[in-house]
Amino acid sequence: MSRIGRQPVPVPAGVKATVGDGTVQIAGPLGQIEQTIAPGLRVVVDDAKKAVRVERTADDRQTKALHGLLRNLIANMIAGVTKGYVRGIQVVGVGYAAKLEGNDLVLQVGYHNDLRIPVPKGLKLDPPESGNLFVAGVGSVPCATVRIRGVDKQKVNEFASELRRLKPAEPYRGKGIRYEGEEIRRKAGKAFAAQE
Repeated sequence: MSRIGRQPVPVPAGVKATVGDGTVQIAGPLGQIEQTIAPGLRVVVDDAKKAVRVERTADDRQTKALHGLLRNLIANMIAGVTKGYVRGIQVVGVGYAAKLEGNDLVLQVGYHNDLRIPVPKGLKLDPPESGNLFVAGVGSVPCATVRIRGVDKQKVNEFASELRRLKPAEPYRGKGIRYEGEEIRRKAGKAFAAQE
């Protein structure tokens, strides 16, 4: 049996877990999330112990692999509806900027036109904060920080990776989009041949 999968997930006060037609729903103060249950697994809500357990009804390899995964997904759902998830993105570079216009994030990242990205449903963006970021070898560079908030960990991280993929930080001067706190491995520029 999976060591992670057999651990019960505690349900804090103010959170309600219900099992429906092949799905488990978690509702809390910040919202509601739903997850499908894979065949061969069963979710049991224990109201007396205020916990959710995941049990296997089959012992094939695929079910064993999904046992611990479903337990961790439920734990992430409970954390999402109680505390929420936040992921920061930094737009770094001279002339680079980020701003919110309605339900769109507008990025200026060195292309001819601004990039207009619609914010997915269920996510919220904090207004971008402007400041400076110290980049080793270059010095202080203008930076705009955008924080993505949501109850679904997968949606928050997926949107952050989509934004980062638009203009990844380059290794020479550090310009581009990076996760907040991410270290970019730097490369030295071209070395000129020593003149005699």
